[in-house]
Amino acid sequence: MTSERAQNPSSNEVSQTGFPGEQQSLRLRGVSSGASDQNYPQFNWRSTSEEEEEEEDEDEDENCEETREIRSRPMHMALKRAVRQVQEMQVPVVSSGKSWKWRHAKSLRKLKNNSREFLYFFVLWRKSLQKIGGNFGGGVQSYFLFLRFLVVLNFFSFLLIAGFVLIPSIVFRSVGSSTGYSGFVGSQCMKYDPNPQGLIVFYKYFLDLLSGTGFMEYSYLFYGFYNNTMVESGNFSYNIPLAYLGTAAFYFAFCLICMIARMGSAFRVTVATGGSTVGNYSMMVFTGWDYSCLGDQATKLKQKNINYQLQVDLEEQRLKRRAAELTLGQKVLLYSLRVLMGVLSLALIFAAFYGIALATDFSQQKSGQEGILGLIFEYLPSIAITAGNFVVPLLCDQIALVEKYPPSNTVIVALLRSVFLRLMSLGILLYTLWSQITCEGDTDSAACKLCYYNHGDYPCWETRVGQEMYKLTLFDFLIHFAVLILVEFPRRMVVDNSSSKLAQWVGRQEFVVPSNVLVLVYGQTVVWAGALFCPLLPLINTVKFVFLFYFKKITLFYNCRPALKTFRSTKSNFFFLLVLLLGWGLALVVMIYSLSEIHPSFGCGPFRLFSSMWSVFPASFYSLPQTSQEFLFFIGSQAFLTPLFVLFIVGMCYFIALASVYGKSVALLREQQKREVRDKQFLVKQIEELKKLHPPIDNAAVYES
Repeated sequence: MTSERAQNPSSNEVSQTGFPGEQQSLRLRGVSSGASDQNYPQFNWRSTSEEEEEEEDEDEDENCEETREIRSRPMHMALKRAVRQVQEMQVPVVSSGKSWKWRHAKSLRKLKNNSREFLYFFVLWRKSLQKIGGNFGGGVQSYFLFLRFLVVLNFFSFLLIAGFVLIPSIVFRSVGSSTGYSGFVGSQCMKYDPNPQGLIVFYKYFLDLLSGTGFMEYSYLFYGFYNNTMVESGNFSYNIPLAYLGTAAFYFAFCLICMIARMGSAFRVTVATGGSTVGNYSMMVFTGWDYSCLGDQATKLKQKNINYQLQVDLEEQRLKRRAAELTLGQKVLLYSLRVLMGVLSLALIFAAFYGIALATDFSQQKSGQEGILGLIFEYLPSIAITAGNFVVPLLCDQIALVEKYPPSNTVIVALLRSVFLRLMSLGILLYTLWSQITCEGDTDSAACKLCYYNHGDYPCWETRVGQEMYKLTLFDFLIHFAVLILVEFPRRMVVDNSSSKLAQWVGRQEFVVPSNVLVLVYGQTVVWAGALFCPLLPLINTVKFVFLFYFKKITLFYNCRPALKTFRSTKSNFFFLLVLLLGWGLALVVMIYSLSEIHPSFGCGPFRLFSSMWSVFPASFYSLPQTSQEFLFFIGSQAFLTPLFVLFIVGMCYFIALASVYGKSVALLREQQKREVRDKQFLVKQIEELKKLHPPIDNAAVYES
């Protein structure tokens, strides 16, 4: 026995370190085989890619190989850091040109990493979002991430409008000349005087602030205050109507680009995680941890976040198993019930539409009322829309309990119903205003024959539409504040301090993500629909969303309990942006119709002397030099657009094919993972059977014998 131990010193050393000599794992065997006479893994301190230094991208490949090699070694983190530091201090012996390139690439990488770390500290609400995700899961966190995205979007949109419209209008207001055609216009159509006459009572200023009338109406807040000014001085010229319309078009394009970019990133996450496909437990357990977490609080928050994600997957797995066990009769009954509940939900939604149309019509008829009663009439459409958006989703949520959808599908169904209600309610309001402004499209009627629009009731119809959007935005903000103070805090105090069965049955409220997301989508759609007529509406919405973030955060931590039913946030993030895109489409239709079909007001705004808002583009085009006109004609011709369209189609087909290939690769990898899991289960069963047939030998007893 002594001679055998002398012949095999490595096994003796391994046994002294606490590893079993012949029953160590495959991973430990691989380590010890490369470690000869030491009980820690050996590492090649030299670069592993010296043979590839003649290639063009040798530095990046070498860095990646070294990083992979360090990560694959079974060493603790301190030793890995030491190895990495030693490698970074080594300078390869190369020529002067390659050495300069190596140092340059290394400096750029270092600058990039430092810049990323520096900008990370300026991320808006970073710590708050981390805390929300740890305590309430990724689903609730996705709402606040969506809210932050809208805050940044509205702020940059305001900067765009301020830079091209607001500031030039302030600077050039007293200079320049009017633009437009010089056709005959009746003096009746030019009448528009929003300034109040005589002595004004103090409380009237407060009412004007709420309704957007009085001193608010004739200000930079609304369309009617901007002039049709064109400034020319030497080689410099600035056309306010052209800038106004061009900025509105670019504003919509900018929002679309931001949404598509964010949708792309959300869709990549959805594809990578499999969407609603259950089976990502390994990825969560082995790659879900954030090693940058510092402190006990951050660690506990990350643990809770992973716990919520696993809870969602397990709940969806349980519901899918239950659905698979249903008989044919039970499935027919379930789908019939879902169809019936869907019809009932649509009936409730259309009833809300009818109420909104009646309220809007009555409000416009009573628009000349003064005092508090007049303010109530002014806000009647907003009250009707808010009441419908509050009552109908509550009833639809009760209907959803009967339908028994999985958690992620429940979120999607609730969002579809709510988005249809909210967006179409806004559409009903705009359609009612359109029917009254254009005399229901009949410009030959008595009210619209003179000015091509109903000048008697709407002397500056663009400002009136902007006022409606302003009141909707302001009323939505006031409702959130009132609900927080008058409903949510009293409910929490009653539930916490009362022992009655009713209070315990009601309990603390849950933070329902779908309804809260639709509030954001509705608010942003109102801003898009009114930005052409109320240019400062994005700034107002930015302030509103900032306050809303803190309102919802206070409600979440002090008044809400964790949701009983959670849902997957990866799939919902993409759907939130898709719903927002629908709101953008509705606002785009409103803007295009207003630009091309409705005649601008003669007494106000930058397009007062144009036949339509869109006609400012042809008028500006023909004022350009001949070379510029020929260039723009070529861009709009078939010779340029046809190859561009073909190139766009080819690129789109390429990316579709690429996405299909990636999808198939992901599906194959998932199938391979499933087969590997089945193989491991089979091997475990074989090992258990072999243990039963051949029980392990007691080495201590054999040694004593």
